Amino acid sequence: MRKLIARAFLRVTGWQPEGARPTTPRFVLIAAPHTSNWDLAYLLTLAEVYDLRISWMGKHQIFRWPFAGLFRSLGGISIRRHERADRVSAMAKEFAERETFALVVPSEATRSWAPYWKSGFYHIARGANVPIVMGFLDYRRRRGGFGPALLPSGDITKDMDQIRAFYAGKVGKYPEKFGPVKLREEEASV
Repeated sequence: MRKLIARAFLRVTGWQPEGARPTTPRFVLIAAPHTSNWDLAYLLTLAEVYDLRISWMGKHQIFRWPFAGLFRSLGGISIRRHERADRVSAMAKEFAERETFALVVPSEATRSWAPYWKSGFYHIARGANVPIVMGFLDYRRRRGGFGPALLPSGDITKDMDQIRAFYAGKVGKYPEKFGPVKLREEEASV
C-alpha cells in the first residue's frame, strides 16, 4: 500500500525515479541538492518506490510533537547540531552492528546556501568502510534517485572530484541555495 501511495505521489507531482537501487546492503547516502523542505518528502517517497529502508539524520527541532513519532517511524534520527558529539564514531559503530543500514547524511546540513559541505558523510563512510551512494533530486527534470557508489579512498580531493562530477547539473528546488560541492578539508590538503 505504501509503495502504491508513493508511486501515485510521484505521478501526481510529475516526478520519475531514475537510476538503479543500490546493491550494497550498507552505505552512506548523500541526499543533494537540499534546498527545500520538500526534499525530505521526495527522499522518503523515492526510498519507498525503490523498496529501500533508510535512516536519516535531521535536526532535533523537527522531532517534536505531533511529528516526532512519525519521523522516527520513517527512519529519522534526531541530531542536536549545537552539541559536541562524536557522531562519526557513533554512526560507524551503528554500521558495525547492522547487516543492512542505509544512512542518509545531509552533506549540506542546511537548506540555505553554504560555502562548504559538511564532511560527516565522508568520514562516517571511511570509518565504517562502506561506500557512499550519490542520491539526488533534480527539480529541473523532476527526477530523483541514485547514482554511483564510491568507496572513499582517503584522497578527499580525488573522491570529491567524482562527487562534484555527478552533481554537476543537478538543480535543487531553489538553485540559488545550492552551494559548491566542496569540503573545507580539500583546502587543507592542497
